[in-house]
Amino acid sequence: MEFRSLTDTSYARPAIAISATFTAELIEAPLRLWIKELGWSDRISFAPYNQVFQQLLNPGSLLARNRDGVNLVLIRFEDWSRFGPAARAVLEDNVRQLIAGLRQASASFHSPTLLTVCPASPECAAEPELETLLESSVAGLSGIYWIPSAELAELYPVDACYDPHSDELGHIPYTPAFFAALGTLVARKIHALRMRPYKAIVLDCDETLWSGVCGEDGPEGVCLDPPRQFLQEFMRRQRDAGMLLCLASKNNDEDVVEVFRAHPEMPLKIGDFIARRINWTPKSANLIALAEELRLGLDSFIFVDDNPTECAELQAHCPEVLTLPLPPDPPAIPAFLRHVWAFDRLRATAEDRERATLYAQEIERGRLERKAASFEEFLKELSLDVRIEPAAPEQLPRISQLILRTNQMNFTCTRRSESALQTLLAEGRAECLTVDVRDRFGSYGLVGAMIFETSGEALQLDTFLLSCRALGRGVEQRMLARLGEIALERRLPEVLARFTSSARNQPALALLESLGVGSAGNGAVFRLPAAALAKAEYRPDAAKTATAPVQAPATMRAEREAVDYVRIATELSAVTAVLERQAARKRTRPAPAASVEPRTDLERRLAAIWAELLGLSSVGVCDNFFDLGGHSLLAVQLLSRVRQIFNVDLSLEVVYSGPFTVAELAKAIDVEEIARVGGDYEALLGEIQALSDEEVRALLAAEERPPQ
Repeated sequence: MEFRSLTDTSYARPAIAISATFTAELIEAPLRLWIKELGWSDRISFAPYNQVFQQLLNPGSLLARNRDGVNLVLIRFEDWSRFGPAARAVLEDNVRQLIAGLRQASASFHSPTLLTVCPASPECAAEPELETLLESSVAGLSGIYWIPSAELAELYPVDACYDPHSDELGHIPYTPAFFAALGTLVARKIHALRMRPYKAIVLDCDETLWSGVCGEDGPEGVCLDPPRQFLQEFMRRQRDAGMLLCLASKNNDEDVVEVFRAHPEMPLKIGDFIARRINWTPKSANLIALAEELRLGLDSFIFVDDNPTECAELQAHCPEVLTLPLPPDPPAIPAFLRHVWAFDRLRATAEDRERATLYAQEIERGRLERKAASFEEFLKELSLDVRIEPAAPEQLPRISQLILRTNQMNFTCTRRSESALQTLLAEGRAECLTVDVRDRFGSYGLVGAMIFETSGEALQLDTFLLSCRALGRGVEQRMLARLGEIALERRLPEVLARFTSSARNQPALALLESLGVGSAGNGAVFRLPAAALAKAEYRPDAAKTATAPVQAPATMRAEREAVDYVRIATELSAVTAVLERQAARKRTRPAPAASVEPRTDLERRLAAIWAELLGLSSVGVCDNFFDLGGHSLLAVQLLSRVRQIFNVDLSLEVVYSGPFTVAELAKAIDVEEIARVGGDYEALLGEIQALSDEEVRALLAAEERPPQ
């Protein structure tokens, strides 16, 4: 029998599909910049203009058909009353229709959806109540992720975000700077969706957590200046969101503990750190020791230190650890931390919020194991309780989190977003079982999952994974036995288990090989007799060897996409820097061979604007805008720029009434300026045409003669 994957890989490369209540195509340039910066392969697609409701409700829409990508929905409340005043009740009704559409999308879309409300124009009042209603209504929806508008203003502030002229001409309500800010935040959220999250932060002490050196200044002598105050508050929020905090400092342990006792005003307390290594050994050795104690891979750690030498030492010996050297100028620390994308989380699960407690319990289990006379005695003392049950809808975020994070006991390492998981289960073929474990010390939480389907004469296993904190205690054998029991209940003779090797999942292969059966085909699929699998027993000695966590050597780079977080936080954290990078990325072509050079100051200034917008080295006054690569959105930007610089309002008629050239645009500006001062352009032109060549030369000479 052929093994059939539950995942259809025939779709095109992932897409960022965008639907907005306004013309949003200007977000494409910053998104393309970040796609290249982050090494993604996404294409960008836009839904038809102002059809958000249709996109959410129509199963054949762009957003509904988008698989393995990301959907983006941009809302501006006033757009619902663009062609006439709308009563408050109408706006509220539209919001409720939007919520209904998002609920339907949550149940049917194949890709996660990002949603945000964009700023109102100065003439329209903000609608905080409607925004709050929308946020609260989508908070529990699977696959829908809210981007607070305040977050955009805080992280990427823009002085002038509204462009009234381009709003009037083409319903493009925002400036290029605002679209650069919005595109950057959206890229950041997509990165958070796709990133395999870090699990632990290791912090230095002196000049990192506080200002001063406790060994020299004494515990009372160090101080908590504003930058370190921010750092501690930031790390406290990270802990609350599920990150494990650790200490690694070259110091005396008692001195560090005394600092926390002497400064109760510190946001962080010594009890907030799950583990610490306060000694004089190299930081790399301490990180490896912490990884072993917490049973985590080194690529799960972020290390923060003010000392460049310590950072260099760690990078040399533990390159898979994300090392963040703090800025040498302390006031720059808050902005740096705010713009390290590795800290981002879109949503915290219940397990995230309890992670520190769970790991504290695990440390207690470790102490019990060390005291036990044998491993069998340790397991007996644990009183392990394993519950394997069908997945509930509210568990999908945690199951997806396990799929994205689990590396060691993971048969295939296939990553699925929450939306992809929901779609897979909604199709009806696949079933999902969850594994919940508890013992005398407390609950491990939801630590495992199995996804399978009945196919022909076998139970076909698509996903089998178990968190590392439950490994080596017989849980994995009970999971396999349950699969064997289900196969027998359905009169299926075997279970097919696909295995895909990675750098970290050798414990999974060892478990499969410990069952004493051979592999099928090229070794990627194990054929497991259901009767034998149902009797799978836990043999402590063999299982402990087969499933013990494996730490990758410190010299091996981890399976994580390379993202230069430090560079992003220091060089690309400001909107101006993003705009400059966009401009640098524009193609630069030589001017057409027969170009006519500008003849007046106005033509020279307009030609420079055209060249900047079109990405050309130069533009001739008779070159056609559209022949040079221009399009309607650029035309709107161009006329808006003319309005800002020359204070002249031109309609799109000037663009489409004939050949659109610099010369014609300059002429249109002259006509408007003459009309504004009460002149008659046609009459003036007639007078000039009636002059002889000698009279024209005399007038020009008089104009150029300096005053006496």
